[in-house]
Amino acid sequence: MKRLLLSGLLLLTVQGANATSIFAGQAKAAAVCSQCHGIRTPSADAPFPQLAGRDADYLQSALKQYRDKTRKSDIMNAIAGSLSDDDIANVVAYYARLKP
Repeated sequence: MKRLLLSGLLLLTVQGANATSIFAGQAKAAAVCSQCHGIRTPSADAPFPQLAGRDADYLQSALKQYRDKTRKSDIMNAIAGSLSDDDIANVVAYYARLKP
């Protein structure tokens, strides 16, 4: 019984470590994305698209394409190149849940 309980606790801990975090996404977005894209509204006179409320699949795909340089943008290739899969999942979860 103790072994089963310990196994279940360990499994939950491992899953929790890999879980998407909206809070981590918010912190990453504030540090990296918001300078050009804003949080809920675009930056003043910025020509960059608003990310709040965008489709999660689209955002994830775009960020991975920028990271892998299959989608070209000098700025975005550099920024996305520093993001891990977890970073991307967190940022996507944060922006996708916002209302535009």
